[in-house]
Amino acid sequence: MPSCPLPRRRLLALLPATALLAACGKRAPKGRPIAQGSNVLALGDSLTSGVGADAATAYPAVLQELTGWQVVNGGVSGDTSAQALTRLPTLLEQHRPALVIVGIGGNDFLRQMSAAGAKDNIRAICRAATAAGAQVMLVAVPQFSLLAASTGRLTDHPLYAELASELRLPLYEGGWAEVLGDTRLRSDQVHANAKGYRQFAEGLAQRLRQVGLLA
Repeated sequence: MPSCPLPRRRLLALLPATALLAACGKRAPKGRPIAQGSNVLALGDSLTSGVGADAATAYPAVLQELTGWQVVNGGVSGDTSAQALTRLPTLLEQHRPALVIVGIGGNDFLRQMSAAGAKDNIRAICRAATAAGAQVMLVAVPQFSLLAASTGRLTDHPLYAELASELRLPLYEGGWAEVLGDTRLRSDQVHANAKGYRQFAEGLAQRLRQVGLLA
């Protein structure tokens, strides 16, 4: 592991938190394993609800198959980050999830809404889930535009990496960008097909194992 040759106080004065973590080779702490049969909430929009496929092939259903968890599909087509934040308390009370998978923001980007506002909403979602006793996995969403989707040149919006660093949360990067950048995995320009949802879920399960949430 790389050492930090400079005195700690001097480093803290010179570097922001994210740079300090990188300089010292530190990583965000791993999660606690979620037992089979536990309730897990997948919070999102149409990419979570499964538009372009059906409920049985949407990614939460595939993830349930892969993990043995009871994965609640908390996706609502068309939802913005603000709308997801509004309905989250009811979902948390109803399902009392051990883990909340947060994948929201695509509609904010498509509608050219404030990225800063989306970031604030997603931060509040993550904090509310944590306050309710759940662990959180943040899912990066591409910087959606119809032009970017049509050319297959999708990249994650940077706000997700920023929030993961700020809140010290595990992050699944590139999953949606890879799926939605491949015409073979899409049902339309901004939604996956059944094959795409499965690929996303398999990648997510792999990431969940890497960070210790899935045994």
